[in-house]
Amino acid sequence: MAHTNTEFDPEKFEDKYANYFPELQQAYKNAFNRMNDQYDSELVHAIDQQVLNESEPFYVGNENDTDGEFRVELPEEPYGRLTGVVVEQERFEEVLEIHVGEIETELERVFGLA
Repeated sequence: MAHTNTEFDPEKFEDKYANYFPELQQAYKNAFNRMNDQYDSELVHAIDQQVLNESEPFYVGNENDTDGEFRVELPEEPYGRLTGVVVEQERFEEVLEIHVGEIETELERVFGLA
């Protein structure tokens, strides 16, 4: 996977959609592709379209510090947002948690913090 040469700036991440939109898209896409290869694609698609589309990535660290980490905040009641796919809540939460972890890992990779 090609590594982007994006210089990560925690301050710039405050306005992430203006400053880092392509990188964010890439991280979410990489995570989605990996999840889609390993888990039920119908469920992965539903999570991507109905839950993660409303998620918000944050960088948690000190000002001017790249020792922090990324955290993806989910919308309220993610399971309640799910339509068109039947899955037990426990299974849904397990796959969602793994997917979020993949996104956080990808954000670190895309921004060269991994």
